[in-house]
Amino acid sequence: MSSGRASESAVVIGAGIVGIACAHYLAKAGLKVTVIDRAGIAGACSHANCGYICPSHVPPLTEPGAIGLAIRSLFNPRSPFRVKPSLRPSLWYWMWQFARRCNHRQALTAGRHLQMILDASIAEYRHLIPEQSLDCEWQEDGLLYVFRTPQAMDKFAETDRMLTEHFGVTARRLEGRDLPEFDAGLRSDLAGGFHYPADASVRPDRLNRQWADRLQAEGVSFLENCPLESIQKSRGRILSLTTAQGEMSADHVVFAMGAWSTRFSAELECHIPIQPGKGYSVTIERPSKAPRHPMLFPECRVGVSPFAHGLRLGSMMEFAGYDTSIPLLRIQQLRDAAGPYLVADVDGPAQETWYGWRPMTWDSLPIIGRVPRLENAWLATGHNMLGLSLAPATGRLIAELITGRQTHIDATSFSPSRF
Repeated sequence: MSSGRASESAVVIGAGIVGIACAHYLAKAGLKVTVIDRAGIAGACSHANCGYICPSHVPPLTEPGAIGLAIRSLFNPRSPFRVKPSLRPSLWYWMWQFARRCNHRQALTAGRHLQMILDASIAEYRHLIPEQSLDCEWQEDGLLYVFRTPQAMDKFAETDRMLTEHFGVTARRLEGRDLPEFDAGLRSDLAGGFHYPADASVRPDRLNRQWADRLQAEGVSFLENCPLESIQKSRGRILSLTTAQGEMSADHVVFAMGAWSTRFSAELECHIPIQPGKGYSVTIERPSKAPRHPMLFPECRVGVSPFAHGLRLGSMMEFAGYDTSIPLLRIQQLRDAAGPYLVADVDGPAQETWYGWRPMTWDSLPIIGRVPRLENAWLATGHNMLGLSLAPATGRLIAELITGRQTHIDATSFSPSRF
């Protein structure tokens, strides 16, 4: 680690993948770093997601037609994209702002900003994984989108053409008869798929744990079960933090709290328009004839991730507030949705069931930069469904902004001051 700024210190609040990445790049820049978390290291949304590192995920959630799906979902508890009926004004204001952006022009604009940080982030991963010797099942086998019906295949072909024309992201089209040869884990009666070869994948819990262990060995402190309680300020600066484990202070404070970030918007004097978008996963023992590639089934919005010792089914997007339940219906829905695509039996015993709250912004872009009214407070949050994909570039940006260095990509579009 560099020692160029060893006299300066930083506290990172949040030990998810984004907080870990911020700690890594701040320590690399020479700062003394402490990471605190209300629970454990990478135990929330970072823990049991599908592990995709996906430059192909350029289209934002604010695509034309998304608000129609949201409205219809009010009346369908089984919808994979669901807005639970609620009287919360903050949710409906968020939905109104989201709806305003669900048009082709703004989707392309957001997509260009996302592509810039997605590409930067996977480039960081390709250096980081070997440099830190992270044994996290890193694979560069691409991401396969699979379809059951010709109609869905043809509709996605339009998305693929848009990705090629506007973003230079091109897939290999596979007809149904060719899918079993490409991946023997897929059934032979499917319509086809699109394979994006530039995407990668990891087992996220192994990545998080090993990365945090490396940082601890290099001097970064992690304090678990240490929720932030209040913030003390004076003259446009944070003076100290009150936590469950006592007072602490630092030259810089980075808020990487994911879906919890909005809880401190009043104290930070900064609008943080995040809603928790709840997702689920179930991990089972790796069955015989498991697929080899990570894949998505857009018709039912389910992802499948094969690991060395497991198979994970995940997805859903529920706007249901900070609900902590794991309904058996949702877990069974994942199994039922994936079954018609796969040769393998996905009804085996669960190694783990999980939920996580994705920090969703209404423009589909992350929030990265200085809090407008506090000169030593920084936000690294709002990564929507792409926290794992965007973490390294986010951490590098935060370190560059704090140390006053030239940023490796333009951070303007991610600034908290845009709200």
